[in-house]
Amino acid sequence: MTSLLPVAFALFAGLIMTRVFKKLNLKFPDVTAFLIAGVLVGPFALGALKVPGLGFTSMEALDQVGAFSTVALGFIAFDIGNEFRLGQLKQTGKTATVIGIVQAVLAALLVDAALIALHFVLGGDALPLPVAITLGAIASATAPAATLMVVRQYKAKGPLTDLLLPIVALDDAVGLVVFAVSLGVAQAMQGGALNAVSVIVNPMLEIVCSLILGALMGALLTRLEKLFFSNKNRLSLTIAFVVMTIALSSLTFSLGGGVRVEFSSLLVCMMLGTMFCNLSEYSVDIMNRSEQWTAPLYAVFFVISGAQLDLGVFRYPAVLLIGAVYILVRCAGKYLGAWGGCWAMKVGPKVRKYLGVTLFPQAGVALGMVITAQTLGQSCGALVRNIVLFSVLVYELVGPLLTKQALMAAGEIETKASDEQHRARFKKKAAVGA
Repeated sequence: MTSLLPVAFALFAGLIMTRVFKKLNLKFPDVTAFLIAGVLVGPFALGALKVPGLGFTSMEALDQVGAFSTVALGFIAFDIGNEFRLGQLKQTGKTATVIGIVQAVLAALLVDAALIALHFVLGGDALPLPVAITLGAIASATAPAATLMVVRQYKAKGPLTDLLLPIVALDDAVGLVVFAVSLGVAQAMQGGALNAVSVIVNPMLEIVCSLILGALMGALLTRLEKLFFSNKNRLSLTIAFVVMTIALSSLTFSLGGGVRVEFSSLLVCMMLGTMFCNLSEYSVDIMNRSEQWTAPLYAVFFVISGAQLDLGVFRYPAVLLIGAVYILVRCAGKYLGAWGGCWAMKVGPKVRKYLGVTLFPQAGVALGMVITAQTLGQSCGALVRNIVLFSVLVYELVGPLLTKQALMAAGEIETKASDEQHRARFKKKAAVGA
């Protein structure tokens, strides 16, 4: 029970921070407010006071509530699966796939090139070559959670949004492959063996098995929902299935010879959402209802994410330098890759101009890759972790705002004036009805 008190306080702090931003007329999205609130209630601020319940007193305390983040990410992925309805895929599927692959791969290649060059400038002790290659792979990943929250908060609609969410979803699959190949190369450079099992077989198995598990769970959910006659009960069943799917995706199986069957919870839940939304006649109503109750879960997720940002990385000048290069070059790769992909697929100039900016946020998937990168050894693993933590701190605080600005510039978020006009029309209708 003691771990629930800081979670409740975290949710309260996140909501209060959105009001503070409003009073100060700061036009940041709610995601940024939640993240900043998380930093304030984390171990480096209020948590350092060691007052029970007043924030998170240590990283270990954050680990105890990790289930909240895991479940929230699962529901975020489930929601993104809603963007893969067959009707939409017929219009944007090929375009989103090409752009998604191009921007992810180009970001990885540019970061690789920049950090390898920096390796020769700073020396192997400051930036080992395996670290440079691994960071390049991590650069391919984008944060679906922050992007989805901004789109939801401002009810963004239009060709840019229609492309953005499928591309962010595809990033997980593309990133997994790029990361597995790069990590295999990095490990071989440290004296290990570069083998097809770790570089090709295991990553492909993870992707294929994740899609199969998600598809099976989605088909089963759709069939079982026909047993109920109330959408409230169907919603409860949907929630149970998402949580069950998250739990199943944590399983691993060894097939011998170094071959392992693992699952990506994001991919599994995306496929669950995709199957459900394409097969179930109740999916539209269920998805609308789920948005109402998942809002506080997402808020807690982002506050906890903010609390997990390690401010201690600012003590290391080398980390700041490498991190700055990583951030700037990754942004350039994302932007140029999205622009080039849009140009190749003959996408309109407005989408071409702003799509890359919306792909800057980075968090959950990248942090998961960091855990795997610890196999590079203590010193290399710690360096990868500190650089990614520094970049995530910057991306998560600035990225949602840039996403909002890009969507506004593309004309896919209604202006304040438009909102006031809607309210005026609603009041007029209410007065007439009375």
